[in-house]
Amino acid sequence: MKLSVNLNKIALIRNSRGNDNPSLTDYAYKCIELGVDGLTLHPRPDHRHATSQDAINLSKLCKENNIEFNLEGNPFTMPKGEFIGFQELCAHTNPEQVTLVPDDLQQITSDHGWQPGFLDDELNKFIRSLKDSNARTSLFIDANVDSVEYAQEIGFDRIEIYTGPFAKFLEEEDHVNLSMCKSNIIECINSAKKSMLGVNAGHDLNLDNLPHLIECGSVDEVSIGHAIITDALKFGFDDTIMKYIRTVRNAQ
Repeated sequence: MKLSVNLNKIALIRNSRGNDNPSLTDYAYKCIELGVDGLTLHPRPDHRHATSQDAINLSKLCKENNIEFNLEGNPFTMPKGEFIGFQELCAHTNPEQVTLVPDDLQQITSDHGWQPGFLDDELNKFIRSLKDSNARTSLFIDANVDSVEYAQEIGFDRIEIYTGPFAKFLEEEDHVNLSMCKSNIIECINSAKKSMLGVNAGHDLNLDNLPHLIECGSVDEVSIGHAIITDALKFGFDDTIMKYIRTVRNAQ
């Protein structure tokens, strides 16, 4: 299992003061020096945290340091103000991985996966447009087999399983729903592997629930941001990153 660190929260803290402190670039370098496998940004059209320029800068930094840049977002978000549009961001950043998420401005954070049947033709066209860039494509999905099959039919390389409900049930010690959720995740992983799809996972993952996710099967990559920043308040940034690296490497 690989670890991609989402730096959106660093950008959010920076934006609250209107300057470059904390520096997204500085924390990106810290992550790289500590040995993470990749960096992730999910710019929203309102630039509430990461900006278009952040994504361009971070992609360049990743390429210079030979680690993966994962760009997340809604493929149909158009240019607006300083946001240059998601398709344009893909062209400018040439990310190693593009993760497509059905978010909108009303959502505080991503809270569901892509629903089969939603803009199928447009999604397929967007995926085809990325083939020449050699970017790996991943679809953010709820933990159900139908969505895995949908991702395979559209032509994605990977799925990213939305782990928000899994994390919630575990935290609340809701063992009945947690058992059902884990069963769904296991089925998704097995179905994806049979379909030759890679498996990513993300949302509300932390040091407490990662071992439980690892029990579900072989996950290629996790993308974690919010929990890393909150844990850094307790342990310090460097020690926190190392705790996460050790946890995901134990899955290998």
